[in-house]
Amino acid sequence: MSKRITVFLYGVLCYVAFLLVFLYAIGFLTGVGVPKTINSGATTSAAVALVIDLLLLGLFAVQHTVMARPAFKRAWTRLVPPSVERSTFVLASSAVLALLFWQWRPLPAAVWNVGNPAGRDLLWILCGVGWTTVLLGSFMISHTHLFGLSQVWNRMLSKPQPEPRFQTSWLYGYVRHPLMLGFIVAFWAIPRMTVGHLVFAAAATGYIVVGTQLFEEKDLVRYIGEPYRAYQHKVPAFFPRTGRHVRVEELLPQAEKVGQHAEAHGRG
Repeated sequence: MSKRITVFLYGVLCYVAFLLVFLYAIGFLTGVGVPKTINSGATTSAAVALVIDLLLLGLFAVQHTVMARPAFKRAWTRLVPPSVERSTFVLASSAVLALLFWQWRPLPAAVWNVGNPAGRDLLWILCGVGWTTVLLGSFMISHTHLFGLSQVWNRMLSKPQPEPRFQTSWLYGYVRHPLMLGFIVAFWAIPRMTVGHLVFAAAATGYIVVGTQLFEEKDLVRYIGEPYRAYQHKVPAFFPRTGRHVRVEELLPQAEKVGQHAEAHGRG
């Protein structure tokens, strides 16, 4: 029991670390409520700042991509209990993001600066909608599984770990990656866009698009099979189109039960 409680507490601490980093990320990118933002901190030459910032972004991309792959998970769970695999991924991602916030070098020259009050308000609203979509998107699948809480809870109670099922809840019936769409909107809907912020937004958006197409969706097709191919055909990846909500039953015509790792919708 003591080991199970330790595992549970570890999972909770990893989740708290994620929450703190997530909240700091909002302040870091919007310039609100945190001591260091994307446009503040130690200054260097533009070339040095660009190299450092791209290295930090690349480090996150490598960590996030490698640890999210099924082959890495299989190897990793030979060393750590499967119940803490997701929590450890969350902790590692949070640590790399914290490093990025700490060591980021500003490139403060303005790319655009919206002076019209109505335009600024509209962009701030869109930014808020983006961050809200990110948070809600995690609950549209399984927030507790996505961040490792259900795994450590089930381990503490000695319950089997259920496989999350393929689902098209809420926005997932209109767009395949609403959580990633929320990030993209939040990154770009800024009244004052600096060079540093542009580098971050462009690199992060490119990573999201390339990562979902080259890695995540291929993993999902291998894991789920034909139902996910049908989902790709019926539902756009990032830009929702008008129309009716696509229900999972339409993709599983014989009502077969197909398991799917919910965290794959959250980039891994």
